[in-house]
Amino acid sequence: MKYLSLIACTSALLGIAHADDYSIIHAGRLLAVPGEPALNEQSVVIKNDKITAIQSGYVDATAIGASADDTVSTHDLTDYFVMPGFIDSHVHITGENNPKGRLQAVEMSDADRAIAGAGYARKTLEAGFTTVRDVGARGGDAIFALRDGINRGDIVGPRIFASGKTISVTGGHGDGTQGYRNDVADILHSSGVCDGVGDCRRAVREQVRNGADHIKLTATAGVLSNTAAGLEQQFFEDELKAIMDASHMMGRKVTAHAHGVNGINAALRAGVDSIEHGTYLDNESIRLFKRNNAYLVPTLLAGATVVEWANDPDTFLLPPQRDKALKVGHLMHDMARRAHDGGVMIAFGTDTGVSKHGDNGREFALLVKAGMTPMEAIRSATVVAARHLGHDDQFGSIEPGKLADIVAVDGDPLADITELEDVDFVMKEGVAHKTP
Repeated sequence: MKYLSLIACTSALLGIAHADDYSIIHAGRLLAVPGEPALNEQSVVIKNDKITAIQSGYVDATAIGASADDTVSTHDLTDYFVMPGFIDSHVHITGENNPKGRLQAVEMSDADRAIAGAGYARKTLEAGFTTVRDVGARGGDAIFALRDGINRGDIVGPRIFASGKTISVTGGHGDGTQGYRNDVADILHSSGVCDGVGDCRRAVREQVRNGADHIKLTATAGVLSNTAAGLEQQFFEDELKAIMDASHMMGRKVTAHAHGVNGINAALRAGVDSIEHGTYLDNESIRLFKRNNAYLVPTLLAGATVVEWANDPDTFLLPPQRDKALKVGHLMHDMARRAHDGGVMIAFGTDTGVSKHGDNGREFALLVKAGMTPMEAIRSATVVAARHLGHDDQFGSIEPGKLADIVAVDGDPLADITELEDVDFVMKEGVAHKTP
């Protein structure tokens, strides 16, 4: 490494130019900024990992300013519809629900989960999702090791923003120890579980110390926790405020899993930045969303998935899980429709890990079924989701200066949104990972 550094310094001193990698995408139709009209016959010029220009017509290598030492590759997508890479704001990328899930909780090590996550990450990227937000992972360092390995280029996968462990009350959704023997539960106990103001501050600070990009809490009970505790509020107001204050003081946004309306509204009043699920939101919730500029991540695919499981006569769901799944799943489309009609900002998120990794694109059709136009659904997974994550200056649209996260399909998703369930071209940061 010392010799490489010496060569680089010597080259700089002698004025020797560093060779760059250029890519040109010839796009038959280009939706550069979802929400604006798509344009025909455009060229996207990429230098290394960033977009440098968008030009009308199909330009060749001589028109982009590359030197003789640079490499130039051209991607012929003249028969394709080209868009920004998608963003899934709600995944659990180190696991996937299955009949053996409760046993795997005590069988799989952090290393096992990181390896499994690497496989799920590749599937996610090849489905067109170049960025994901992981909102709660079992184990310790697996999610951070996976995130960092992708950032270094050791592993192929989407860019990950990770929360680490979920902040939950003892016995609440996110605790994850319900139904196990006490000695086994002690081993599975999460540092994200907290009770009381001081302990909740500690839990937040510990996740930040571990490397969390954001904080995720469970403001209400949940569908897949093995307890008949309903679906309502589980943190007291002073605990919620402590979580928000500690998170924001340390520069972290906060998102809250929330189904019941009391928990939704309590989290919004406490200052949460976004709500996951939002099943029982009401008019007051909509008012609070808009007053606080908070986002809703409706995760309709999770609702559809748990209903499918619950209706299966051979379901692996335990009785409390099945009962809650049948109550919640059918309500989520109406919830998303009311939120959309009320002007709530909706960011795309699937809760994948409940559903299968790589099937994230199914959420688009569910959003359209809930009242969004195809353009609005695409915008929720690009422009809006990037703004929701606080990184719309880096990705979410195809514009000069932004990272070259680009996908394409061979049909028109504005006419048939299910085209996005089978993505044909995927580029992340200027590197093509899937081509037609």
